[in-house]
Amino acid sequence: MSEPSVKSDVLEQSALEEAASIQVLSETGEAVPFGSLFEQQKTIVVFIRHFLCGMCKLYVEELGKVPKSALDAAGTRIVVIGCGEWSVIKKYRDDSANYPYDIYAEPTRALHQKLGLLSNRYGAGPGEKRKSYAGKVLAVGLASLARWIRKGYDITKVGNLSQVGGDFVLGPGSKVTFAARMKNTQDHVEIDDLMKAAGVAYSTGVSQSGLTG
Repeated sequence: MSEPSVKSDVLEQSALEEAASIQVLSETGEAVPFGSLFEQQKTIVVFIRHFLCGMCKLYVEELGKVPKSALDAAGTRIVVIGCGEWSVIKKYRDDSANYPYDIYAEPTRALHQKLGLLSNRYGAGPGEKRKSYAGKVLAVGLASLARWIRKGYDITKVGNLSQVGGDFVLGPGSKVTFAARMKNTQDHVEIDDLMKAAGVAYSTGVSQSGLTG
């Protein structure tokens, strides 16, 4: 299997060990240590932004297309973590077409800070390559607004609107295989690269040369 086309960021093992004790909340509100998500096996951990972010929703829907059989063969799984309240997770899952894997919440953002995740509202710059999962900004923004109105999301519970996320391959234990912190609101790692980093035999089949604008 080829290597990912992006270089891993540095995540110190000591920082991960400290982060491991921070509690995350399941879809039912159960609090578990972050480290328990990857203690026993290699885990793809994706930090989305807030639960109303349309770009992240598109990314999560692409993650949902990765077959469980491919994850099982690589001895890994996918976990998504948002910075909103756990009570929003069910509604978010219902909105995210065919995403079948675990979702957690960490509304204090202590975990995000410990892992060095940024806070900003910058999009991709002029002429910068747009990730293959990302739609046109205006269209995605309007869709998010419509979803907010139609589904009745409580804006006070979806999470901090300035928080950006990151994509990691962690475990078992305190092993760090891959780390990529988003630099802006449209900067998740390409799905193909993330799967390569995790040793998962899967390709989206979409050209990842990038689009501008």
